[in-house]
Amino acid sequence: MLETGDITRFVRVGNFSSYTRCVDSARYSNGKKNGEGNTKNGNTYLLWAFIEAANFARRFNAEAKRFFEKRKEKTNGVVATKVLAQKLARASYHILKEKQPFDVTRCFA
Repeated sequence: MLETGDITRFVRVGNFSSYTRCVDSARYSNGKKNGEGNTKNGNTYLLWAFIEAANFARRFNAEAKRFFEKRKEKTNGVVATKVLAQKLARASYHILKEKQPFDVTRCFA
């Protein structure tokens, strides 16, 4: 929460995910890459924190491990960890914005 600041400054969950550097900044048009945005924009500490949270979630939560393994089959372990971190970043946004507790079934369903 200290690194994020006021959550109301992020209009959508995608803006928060972008700020945490959990999504790519590539721009695509018609299936072709047209360039990248500012890849260094965002908070590096939040990226580190969500990657660490993804690693712990993968180890200690059955639903997160199942989600990680499905992603790992399609890509590789690094990309699967980043996708899990992005999933946790989206969940964190909703927790802070709506003031609701974390729901595992809603996150990984």
